Amino acid sequence: MKLNYLAYFPLFIAIGSIIGCSSQSKENTSADKAKQVPIAAVSVLDTIIYKDYVADIQAVKNVEVRSRLSGFLEKIYVEEGSEVKEGQILFKINDEEYKADFSKAQAVLNNAIADAKTVELEQQRTSILVKNNIVSKSELDLAAAKIKAAESRVAEAKSVLQYAKSRLAHTEIKSPFTGRIDRIPLKAGSLLEEGSLLTTVSDLSAVNVYFSISEKEYLSIASDSAYTKNSFKKSVKLTLANGSIYPFAGIAKFAESEFAIQTGSLSLKANFPNPEGLLKHGASGKISVPVETGEILVVHQKSVFEIQDRTYVYVLTSNNTLKMTPFLAGQRVGHYYIVDSGLNKSEKIVFEGTQSLRDGILVKPIELNIKEAVSSI
Repeated sequence: MKLNYLAYFPLFIAIGSIIGCSSQSKENTSADKAKQVPIAAVSVLDTIIYKDYVADIQAVKNVEVRSRLSGFLEKIYVEEGSEVKEGQILFKINDEEYKADFSKAQAVLNNAIADAKTVELEQQRTSILVKNNIVSKSELDLAAAKIKAAESRVAEAKSVLQYAKSRLAHTEIKSPFTGRIDRIPLKAGSLLEEGSLLTTVSDLSAVNVYFSISEKEYLSIASDSAYTKNSFKKSVKLTLANGSIYPFAGIAKFAESEFAIQTGSLSLKANFPNPEGLLKHGASGKISVPVETGEILVVHQKSVFEIQDRTYVYVLTSNNTLKMTPFLAGQRVGHYYIVDSGLNKSEKIVFEGTQSLRDGILVKPIELNIKEAVSSI
């Protein structure tokens, strides 16, 4: 029996139309169900990049005040933490013994002067006798020798008196310069030995902040065309222990000429003004040194996720699917990661919400202005 295919042709057309419509309907449904995601371009910042170093803050002057004598601490004239002026009396050691030594030395000097005067008169008398040929000239030479001996005793007595006077003056312990004193560990009545620590005085009108760089970093500085070994200076900023930025900039320069054998590092010193006394001797912080300026490629932290210590973003492809793309992240600048490699500024990435996405899915991109998006956070 021979089939008439022409009779069934309309039926084939109808079935084909149904299948085509069904396929198109599935595609439309898939597109309609595509997840909406915010998309932003990789950002370019015109900024300065800083490298941070651990900092050691020290007063420009910090001196331990110690007793130069032994004796009892008779009086304390200042309070802990107070401001003091140069030459101001801070402590008093009992001076009775030192006054007695001074008086004794004064008496010895007076006796030496009197003896010298007696010898001088004897020389004058001997000189007259020699002129009258009553005594020989050797007597005059002997008198001259006695005068020299007497003068030596006077000089010795003066030296002893000066020493006694100096020790008596050291019973009053004065501030070596204007500054602020630290804790006072001893109390009035304490027995002091020579060298006993009484307090510390710090001049906090300015501070020196020390930090260390590696040999590689030093060579990077030395290769800069602006570097000269005798006049190297660099403006730096200081971050305090609570994360706040110190309001005054500092000037850094080399503090050492040799690398430390143990660490292989070289110390630099940055001087900061301290008009309000905020910085204290022995405090810590971070020194931020500018190392790079100009346009730098960055991605916002909301766009970044990590898998096994590698950083990724979702890049939007030309057919609106997502591609999980690794990149090498540098240091953070505010809310951004610097892109060292792996991305370029022509690429568009998912701005936020990466946790609910996966590689290769179809999405409906919503273009964002990165500046507006960041300002609204």
